Amino acid sequence: MGLLLPLLLGLLSCLIGGLYLLGVFRQHRPGEPPLDKGLIPWLGHVLEFRRNTLKFIERMKQKHGDVFTVQLGGFYITFLQDPLSFGAFVKESREKLDFRPFAKHLVHRVFGYVAEEEDHSILQVTSNKHLKGDGLKVLTQAMMNNLQNLMLREIGSAADQGSWKEDGLFMYSYNILFRAGYLSLYGNAPPKSEESEEKAKEKDRTESEALFKEFRKYDQLFPNLAYGVLSPRQRLEAKRLTELFWNTLSVQKMKMKDDISGWIWDMQQFREERGMKESMISKYMFVLLWASQGNTGPSAFWLLLYLMKHPEAMRAVKEELDQVLKESGQEARRDGPSINLTYEMLKKTPVLDSALEETLRLSAAPVLTRAVLQDMTLKMADGREYFIRKGDRMAMFPYGAVHTDPEIHPDPLSFKYDRFLNPDGSKKTDFYKNGKKVKFYTMPWGAGVSMCPGRFFASNEVKQFVFLVLVYFEIELKNPEEKIPEFDFSRWGFGSMQPNREVQFRYRLRF
Repeated sequence: MGLLLPLLLGLLSCLIGGLYLLGVFRQHRPGEPPLDKGLIPWLGHVLEFRRNTLKFIERMKQKHGDVFTVQLGGFYITFLQDPLSFGAFVKESREKLDFRPFAKHLVHRVFGYVAEEEDHSILQVTSNKHLKGDGLKVLTQAMMNNLQNLMLREIGSAADQGSWKEDGLFMYSYNILFRAGYLSLYGNAPPKSEESEEKAKEKDRTESEALFKEFRKYDQLFPNLAYGVLSPRQRLEAKRLTELFWNTLSVQKMKMKDDISGWIWDMQQFREERGMKESMISKYMFVLLWASQGNTGPSAFWLLLYLMKHPEAMRAVKEELDQVLKESGQEARRDGPSINLTYEMLKKTPVLDSALEETLRLSAAPVLTRAVLQDMTLKMADGREYFIRKGDRMAMFPYGAVHTDPEIHPDPLSFKYDRFLNPDGSKKTDFYKNGKKVKFYTMPWGAGVSMCPGRFFASNEVKQFVFLVLVYFEIELKNPEEKIPEFDFSRWGFGSMQPNREVQFRYRLRF
């Protein structure tokens, strides 16, 4: 009996400690947002959240209002869904709200990369240098060259240039944009080592095609990877794929390429100079590949699909692109020189810009997450205040709070290509809710310190691709009556949504 009592007390202490870690004893305190832990200890609502993030957050908002705390897989996350109060989240200091702990955890789990303290500042510096302004001009030209190499080869010989070709719109868009983006960033095969420029281009086409197939496999595993719920078979496949990309993007292989972008080169050089192991640099190169190319293809798919489903929008965009081409003194014609679509030409497309922004409003659905580093008070636009605990997380889901809010964007689920255009052709930025101007009226790129540093390059990629598709080709849906597919709900929170099925289309040269 003397030994039994301490043993029972020890077991009871372990049980209580375990229950504490599972969040069983957490109670709502006065001044905190409504707390909804769910029925399953530790897991909380994570299964419903993963099944359909939008429906879950809408249900919680109806139940608790526009601020609420839920338990998801061991974390307590406070969601802020009042767009007029987003500034309180976006502008809060890093001493209180910081996205980096969450980002570090994610890139290690998904890509095997161990993040360092300086990573974000280095990313900002190199992105400002190479993904904006003069640096972006250089990348735009590289992207142009690679798009021409890939797209025009798809048509084949002159004998069948007037024939229709059929393909899946999603895979066509994703394939071409991924491959062109990859080659523009990570370099091309050197003509000297391949004996001729044409053989080098052929190698680029072949190797990028093979790499896209592997990337697509990895991309389909990504949601389960991010949540850490892979099956044993999926885990083995993910291991194979990550090792393949680490090898393909290794420092030694990269240095054998021509025309490596300044962005990638500087990223690699910074880490070499700081003594980072080559194996870890290769892992970071994989992070950059997914970050730069994981969303542009799906975004281009949605844009082309919306244009084909809305003839008025298609006409307006085509008229603008034909005018831009004419003003540049160029013409798309059989056996003529390839179109040189420049950075300056892409700045003269307000209609296409609005159509792209509308597409992103309808299809981009990131979850913006921050770690709470110290106890803090969340101050709402209407004067309410909430206490947020250190160790929790805060998040916003703009798709549900802003992108589809009928007061901010009337008829929010419809595609209106000119939604972001003023009558004089300038960009529209005035949107309102409850009579007050909404600063964050669309947030496809995130916001604040975690805003995508490559957003200008990504927008240019999509615009270049769509510009060339519409100038070079006639395109149409195989079934014009086909409905726009629903989203693959497993992708909520990871950027641009993907369709739950393919859409067949056909294309041929316009001339």
